[in-house]
Amino acid sequence: RFVKPEDCETQVFDWGTIKWMSEPRVTDAQTFTAGVVLLAPGKGHTRHNHPGVEEILYVVSGQGMQMVEDENGQPMRQPVGAGDMVHIPADVFHETINTGWEPLKLVAIYAPHGPEAFLRALPDCTVLPPGALPE
Repeated sequence: RFVKPEDCETQVFDWGTIKWMSEPRVTDAQTFTAGVVLLAPGKGHTRHNHPGVEEILYVVSGQGMQMVEDENGQPMRQPVGAGDMVHIPADVFHETINTGWEPLKLVAIYAPHGPEAFLRALPDCTVLPPGALPE
């Protein structure tokens, strides 16, 4: 019921890191995934979608540019910062770019779970075991 960052693996990408602190492998959560995302300055998670999965992004700190496509597939861009929340409907393309000088820290929630396993399997993902720090 209580999860600390050092209890979770870290997914490392060239754009940042993710710690999935609630997913089936960690808490046996069956209807959602929640994690902490750190985007490096000037980097981001470029245009992508999650088929059949809604996403919530809550900005903890830093600043960025969030894109979410509208119902016509047109990109809507807006600056985001601490305290902002973004809802991304299932199947909708979106991207998050860190526009600041410090890491952009987000809480990401998927419902249902699944994209975290997809990310883990990507060839550009390095998975560090619980307790290990990125170099």
